[in-house]
Amino acid sequence: MSDEIGILAVDDEELNIEMIRLMLSDLGGIDYQTASNGREALEILEHRPEIDIVLLDLEMPVMNGFETLQRIKTSDRYRNIPVIVITVDSDEVQKTLAMGADDFMTKPYDPTELKLRVMNHVRSKKQGDLIREMNAILEAEVVRKTLDLRQALALSQKAELEISIQLGRAGEFRDSETGMHTRRISELSMKLAEYAKLPMDEVEMVRYASPLHDVGKIGIPDNILLKPGPLDKKEFEIMKTHTTIGGRILSDDDSLPVIKAGRIIALQHHEKWDGSGYPAGIAGNNIHIYGRIVTITDVFDSLLSERPYKKPFSFEKVMDIMIEGKGTAFDPVLLELFFSHLADFVKIRDSYQ
Repeated sequence: MSDEIGILAVDDEELNIEMIRLMLSDLGGIDYQTASNGREALEILEHRPEIDIVLLDLEMPVMNGFETLQRIKTSDRYRNIPVIVITVDSDEVQKTLAMGADDFMTKPYDPTELKLRVMNHVRSKKQGDLIREMNAILEAEVVRKTLDLRQALALSQKAELEISIQLGRAGEFRDSETGMHTRRISELSMKLAEYAKLPMDEVEMVRYASPLHDVGKIGIPDNILLKPGPLDKKEFEIMKTHTTIGGRILSDDDSLPVIKAGRIIALQHHEKWDGSGYPAGIAGNNIHIYGRIVTITDVFDSLLSERPYKKPFSFEKVMDIMIEGKGTAFDPVLLELFFSHLADFVKIRDSYQ
């Protein structure tokens, strides 16, 4: 996997192209490609598969950004390339996210934020490339050398688990408290899976996949993610998209079981037992047990933790909130197991401060 970063900027305004070039120039090791419309962009992607990220304007001649985005995200060859939409119209944000855009920035944009977002998405893309490359190498080696199947699977799993941890960290890099939150969720969720009597391989799956629950937050702007106060309705709708962004980042490939489990958790950890959650509004046992487990541990730890928008709640208040959510927000059976072993969960949380 190359350390060089392939960036494709698509905009019909030469000044915008040059501004982006200057803002990203100090990153080092950049292969900077430009296109003035969507058709040129697709031609560049056809001949330069090493492109790692696309910065896409929406209003362009020949082929606009909406059609370009649709073609990229419906192509088996290009869909894994992250696309950051750059727009002056905030009303276009939800439309482009629904079409598969990985992130957005509104003009005028902050150079530091642009660099952070580009590097975050490139890091996730390269980690995904690494997963695919490592599995391809393993498959080739199995065929060429007839390696022992157990050794090959163990090596693949070890690589996958390490990448799962790294991807989980990508969603927490801006908030050190959230970083410890991710570690606590891993241990808390594993323990609840044990008490739910899941098979041991699934208990381990929950442990390694649960850190990916908030990986989609790398696509949420800092002014929303770190806002020191309540979100308004529009901001909350954008915040909710971290679930579907996480689902797009993570693979649904059966050969990557931990990443696949992480995708389930990322998509479902804000669903509620009564169907009032998001993003899909599914209910009851239609929510995967991995998602139902992380819903409980995530709420427990989040309410007890300080966030940019709130102080930590008292333990008594957290218990009252969770009891009130029995059968509405939370699986009632899992919640009973949680309360039955509450001292164990408190001990785990205290161990990862």
